[in-house]
Amino acid sequence: MEAYRYKAINATGRILQGRVDAANPADLEVRLSRMGLDLVNFREMPSNDKNVTGRGVKRVDLITFCFHLEHLVRAGVPILEGLTDLRDTVDNKRLREVTAALIESIEGGKNLSSSMADFPFVFPTVFVSLIKAGEESGQLNRVLAKVIENLKWQDEQAAITKKLLIYPAVVTVVVIAVLFFLMMYVVPQLISFLATMGQELPLQTKALIATSGFMTEYWYVVLFGPILAVTGAVAAFKTNPRFAERVDEWILHVPIVGPVLEKLIVTRVCTVFSIMYSSGITVLECIRNAENVAGNRAIARAINEAGRQIADGGGISKSFGDTGLFPPLVVRMLRVGENTGALEEALDNVTYFYARDVSESVGRLQAMIMPAITLVLGSILFWIMASVLGPIYDLFTQIDF
Repeated sequence: MEAYRYKAINATGRILQGRVDAANPADLEVRLSRMGLDLVNFREMPSNDKNVTGRGVKRVDLITFCFHLEHLVRAGVPILEGLTDLRDTVDNKRLREVTAALIESIEGGKNLSSSMADFPFVFPTVFVSLIKAGEESGQLNRVLAKVIENLKWQDEQAAITKKLLIYPAVVTVVVIAVLFFLMMYVVPQLISFLATMGQELPLQTKALIATSGFMTEYWYVVLFGPILAVTGAVAAFKTNPRFAERVDEWILHVPIVGPVLEKLIVTRVCTVFSIMYSSGITVLECIRNAENVAGNRAIARAINEAGRQIADGGGISKSFGDTGLFPPLVVRMLRVGENTGALEEALDNVTYFYARDVSESVGRLQAMIMPAITLVLGSILFWIMASVLGPIYDLFTQIDF
């Protein structure tokens, strides 16, 4: 399957451009004609840009797609007819192209999961594995319902994470801007006034003068130094797996934020594990997919180690407990699930507990952020005012009225 960028005309004579996957140019023309488009010209995309047809498909679009597909399957509508209806009604152009490609692949002899595997940017590996399990077990509608629940949960968590990070980032930028203004404009003018007093300056005033002088003289170092450091750290994170794993492990131990992130990751892992296990997928396959969705290399390594122990005959709870990275509650619930034969229910309980705990923790963090930032900014202003007004007060106390 190759990726093509095309220009085509629709039934109203409007020229449209887009990207679509096709086996060859003839297949491209057939795919476009089934979308009601007449091909004008095309070009094959470079190898590093292939399979990008699905870029631009948001999670909300995928939730809507799965919701309609689940209803059609539950109503007994054949997959091809259901996908054809979706292709004609979906609003997102990229998803419409992907749906058309799915129809072509299924008509060519593939099943739904194999067709979805051709579009990893739209349908992740876990998604495809679940659909495959649903096809093999004959419970595709039940699997789709669970997938929809998981996608909605992911969307909620993404919104919570954005809400947690965006506000502090904006306020931090404002605080830094205020600090630069004070140090590079206000403080130098006050320093020139203090210089005319001709008296010994206290230590905090000397520190303020030195800080202001450094920021005025080397503002580019102060401004671009952290940016370069972060850029270098990100580059090392992407190219050095060992460094990336240590950073991920360190993040889990950051005060306040680390425990919340750990609970969020555990919730994600347990949710995927539970959905796949209840869909009839083997424990080892569940562990492999949970490793892929962890989003943290330290946790992923721990899951991998647990998987190796389970493959060697170890128990699930003991294997996860031996890694030392999973909270005691998770290990305890896994042990209960193993002993009672209700592993799916135990995982659901862990997911419910940590999902609620994460939401409450994020609420507490948001309540703490504003006072903390106010305290930092107030401390800086107090330091500046004390450093400037202190010598002035000392001067007045020496005047004999």
